[in-house]
Parts: sequence; structure tokens; C-alpha cells
Amino acid sequence: MIVRILRQNRGEGFIDAAIIVMCAMLVIALAVKVLPVFTDKNKLDTFAAELVREAEIYGRIGSETAARENKLKEDLGIEPVISWSRTGNIQINEEVTVTLTLQRNLGLFGSFGSFPVTLTSRATGKSEVYWK
Repeated sequence: MIVRILRQNRGEGFIDAAIIVMCAMLVIALAVKVLPVFTDKNKLDTFAAELVREAEIYGRIGSETAARENKLKEDLGIEPVISWSRTGNIQINEEVTVTLTLQRNLGLFGSFGSFPVTLTSRATGKSEVYWK
């Protein structure tokens, strides 16, 4: 009797549907956890480009770049670690590079299976100011 019940195919579609729904929910949960990391990387690239542009316009790393940094932190909602290739006045046509790093956790269910990912963005520009 048990063998006959196990050999029947009735109800097989319900089990398949349940497995497909469960797999779809796992894929959606993964996307919800992973997509914000891609968004943060895009924000980091924008942050670096805007910050180096400020250094190009004013020809120095100083109060103007610090003010722009604070404004970008407020607008974009991220707080990266910022390092400049040089500080102070930058003569016309000299290059300056800014490197931003941001740590994010990438995982599916809270701390289970979570691991840190370091996002890095770099932008380079040339000063547009002649210093006498």
C-alpha cells in the first residue's frame, strides 16, 4: 500500500511550485542585501569625482575641499576614509589623486554568512590654478 502511494504522481505539481517559490524568495532576499553595495560603490565614485574636481578648480587641498567633503558626506549619506596623494597648493597641470575607501558587510541573513567588503574609488585630476 505504501509503495503504491509513493509511486503516484498526484500532488507533484504542488511540491514543485513550493520549491520554485522558495527559490524565488531566496533570490529576492539576496538581491535586497547585495544591491545596496552596488549603490554605495556608485556613490563612492561620485564622491571621488566631485572631490577631485573641487581640488582642480581651487588648485589646493584645503578648506574648500574640506567643505566640499562635508557637503558630500551629508548629501550622499556615506562616510568614506579619504586620502590625498598630496596636500597644500598644487601648481597648474600637476596631478592630484584622491582615494576613498568604504567598508560594507555583504551577507544574506544578518551576521550569518556575512563578510566585509572594502569598496575603493580613485579619481585623478590636474590643477587649473597657477601659483606665484
